[in-house]
Amino acid sequence: MVEDINFLRNVSIFEELPERDLEKIAKLGTRKVFSKGNVILMEDEIGSALFIIINGKVKVSRLDETGREVILSILGPGEVFGEMSLLDGLKRSATVSALTDTEVLIIYRDDFLNLLNKHPQIAISLLRELTQRLRKADMQIKSLSLKDAEGRIGCVLIMLADDLGKMYKGHVIVEGLPTQQDLANMAGTSRETVSRILSKFEKNGLIKIEGKKLIILEYEKMKQMFK
Repeated sequence: MVEDINFLRNVSIFEELPERDLEKIAKLGTRKVFSKGNVILMEDEIGSALFIIINGKVKVSRLDETGREVILSILGPGEVFGEMSLLDGLKRSATVSALTDTEVLIIYRDDFLNLLNKHPQIAISLLRELTQRLRKADMQIKSLSLKDAEGRIGCVLIMLADDLGKMYKGHVIVEGLPTQQDLANMAGTSRETVSRILSKFEKNGLIKIEGKKLIILEYEKMKQMFK
């Protein structure tokens, strides 16, 4: 219980609540672990719960008209998903899959709607979260439509740095870098193109890749170049 309360205190939509309310939410939640590659939510299914990531990473994706996967975002600890269909009652708008072994806290629909009724500040925080996601989605659409492949890949790396990165000795480090195919699906290009451009970025001293770790050596420079 104490562990769940400490975790919820760092979730943006709950951060303004007093501890007694966090205790109630912790009692409502159910923990569940999904193995890497497992589908957590499927596009077009009926939504019945809100999911909060305790640890791990997930990808949010849809299929385009050709059947190719398009990754809309990657979410990490403390972030929520599944909220849209709870609010509007419509089917899930995207598929969510575990990029790594992932543990989530699940709050079911009726319990979550009761929380919103009792705590309007949660609704305000949720609106703020949704607005931020809309801004990111707008930036991604602009990137895919206006930039060349190099620009799109650079933009994806900056988004990963902003969402998942940690600053260390002047560099931004992203642990658990998505596969080159996933990066390609985020940038709307091929895996071969991603491989070539990542090598170019490394050669130019912008980034360094060590296994599954991305180190952005020139974050401010890349931000100016690609955002």
